[in-house]
Amino acid sequence: MTFLNSHGPRFAFGTLTVIPVRVTRWDRDTARAGMLCAPLAGLVVGVLAAAAGAAPLLLGSGPLLAAVASAAVPAVLTRGLHLDGLADTADGLGSGKPADEALRVMKRSDIGPFGVITLLFVLLAQVAVLQQSYGRGWAHGAVAAVVAAVAARLALTLASRRGVPAARPEGLGAAVAGTVPVAGAVAAGVVVVAACAGAGAPLGGYGAAAHHALAVLAALAAADLLLRHCVRRFGGVTGDVFGALAETAATTALVVLALG
Repeated sequence: MTFLNSHGPRFAFGTLTVIPVRVTRWDRDTARAGMLCAPLAGLVVGVLAAAAGAAPLLLGSGPLLAAVASAAVPAVLTRGLHLDGLADTADGLGSGKPADEALRVMKRSDIGPFGVITLLFVLLAQVAVLQQSYGRGWAHGAVAAVVAAVAARLALTLASRRGVPAARPEGLGAAVAGTVPVAGAVAAGVVVVAACAGAGAPLGGYGAAAHHALAVLAALAAADLLLRHCVRRFGGVTGDVFGALAETAATTALVVLALG
């Protein structure tokens, strides 16, 4: 427990955010602890995104500006790496090339048409849903931003479970792939789903609690479908795939929250 409390959060914040944290160890045990703590990093990102959205709304702005602010914060706090990973993964999957060539496509510095289109629609969806949520009140928008950010990082915890291989021998994917015990991933999932349900309860009782829990479960299901497809296409996961999983989970959670 001491190891998890000290090195896990450092690894999670140091690799998944730009928050200045010194990562003192970079081994498999540290990666395991860090990925188990990934939802904690998501919580901080989500709270900051919620604050950025709620503040202009409370100062008199419309919900659209609040939505844009909330959507921008996670991108800033990750240096856009998750969005870049989403675009690269879309280009790799869309290339139709064998695994080795598709991985080379993903490593290029430019973004192809599949990546551009995917980024456009994902960001439009996130802003549209957040605008709807903030239109119902600052608390609805704030909770939606937090739930999306936590669900996104929980998807990374589950993607790091044992049995999921790395596509390359180097990079973040190789560092964390297969490090998290399945039981640990499930436990993290139960805690996060329960916490998100609790966060939604004040917005509408048991119905809202169930709705927010469902949003997280749907986010995990969508991310897992993408994960399985990427493992089949690329032979495993990469840092880009992790970014794509995070954005897929966040967007799915938001869309489900909009459908209630």
